[in-house]
Amino acid sequence: MGTLKVALLQMASCGNDQDANLSKGDEFSRRASLMGADIALFPEMWNIGYTFYDPAQPDAHKAWKAQAISREDAFFMHFRQLAKELKMAIALTYLERWDGDPRNSVSIISHHGEVLMTYAKVHTCDFGIESSLTFGDDFYVCNLPINNDEVKIGAMICYDREFPESSRILMLKGAEIILTPNACGLEINRISQFRTRAYENMLGVAMTNYAAPQNNGHSIAFDGIAFDEKGSPRDMLAVEAGEKEGIYIAEFDIDKLREYRKHEVWGNAFRKPERYSMLINPEIKEPFIRMKARR
Repeated sequence: MGTLKVALLQMASCGNDQDANLSKGDEFSRRASLMGADIALFPEMWNIGYTFYDPAQPDAHKAWKAQAISREDAFFMHFRQLAKELKMAIALTYLERWDGDPRNSVSIISHHGEVLMTYAKVHTCDFGIESSLTFGDDFYVCNLPINNDEVKIGAMICYDREFPESSRILMLKGAEIILTPNACGLEINRISQFRTRAYENMLGVAMTNYAAPQNNGHSIAFDGIAFDEKGSPRDMLAVEAGEKEGIYIAEFDIDKLREYRKHEVWGNAFRKPERYSMLINPEIKEPFIRMKARR
């Protein structure tokens, strides 16, 4: 298999100007291709730059909802054609048109321009404006063709990574690498949490965030291999950006990752799922009762 190179496209958006975001995304994707990337990962909800609306303004929600796109719209089709032209896969994020309220989605587009899967954010931030989104229905894994082989790719979006169940389900479905578009401040606690997702599931994770001043950058990836061949601990950090715009390449040695997963003790080796029934109990008790929570 060799190495998978993921380009973290750390950009500041052009707000909800979709034409400008298309042009900027095109430019950064082309630069990523010249850097040898196998797949380019956008920050969260790129087509409108993760913008929302003022609930106090009449018709603001309607106008915001009208900016949602489908996989047949020109914005999306542009990046399908670009992936095919560059012979590079693209993980494109967007506000997706949906029955009722739109979804916060990412589509994995192969280097042939084929849509391999679309994932909608399951853990929407319902304590805030994201309650205006329809949340996703499941977690998915697809086979991404790379170097005459296939890598199993999963996806989660921003707040998803704060729930261990998200990456755990993706691991159980066979994911080797999880791509994570993001749109919030990344600091030591969230970054440490993300590292843990790689460690406990023995898989690679890659996250692209918006650059400053929109967010604070620090797009980051961990390769999932916590111990070397001799059993000595190693730093899983593959790459970490600063705050400025840029393209940051995270390299994953898929052969080494697969060998590591064959013998180490995390992941699904010694789990006892028959003891975990409370994890699917929908009941909420104090101190965790929140009036805005949706199931």
